[in-house]
Amino acid sequence: MKKIKLLCLLSLVLLVLGACGTKDNQNQADKELPEFVEVELTVTPEHGQANEPIIFEAKVTQGEENVEDADEVKFEIWLANDENHEKVVVEHSENGVYRLERSFAQEGTYYIISHVTARDMHNMPKKEFIIGTPSEPEDPNKSKDSMEGMDMEGH
Repeated sequence: MKKIKLLCLLSLVLLVLGACGTKDNQNQADKELPEFVEVELTVTPEHGQANEPIIFEAKVTQGEENVEDADEVKFEIWLANDENHEKVVVEHSENGVYRLERSFAQEGTYYIISHVTARDMHNMPKKEFIIGTPSEPEDPNKSKDSMEGMDMEGH
């Protein structure tokens, strides 16, 4: 009978120690996972005029920290439904902000994606902006890949 009690007590102790170790391992894993790199993309003004400057800013943070050491920040800009996309590498300005100032001669609806690679992560928010009179916007449900294999009538 003593052996059974001792075996039960020993099993209980091992079970408790095993549970504590699992909790410690989980806490350690939580500490090792870095916070996601966040990117807040702004366009000022969102409705501009031809040949007037537009300011694009990508505010890059990780938790409460400004990311001033991104591996690469690139702005991809294009006129709606145009296959030609301009890509501009942008340097850090201040306080985690990567800034580009640009003017556009052609009126229409434009898009910008900021491609941010920092601390082994990638984030790429997208914004729409308008210069002068808007043009036909892109269909968000239609991708370049879905157009392949279709004839001119869409079949």
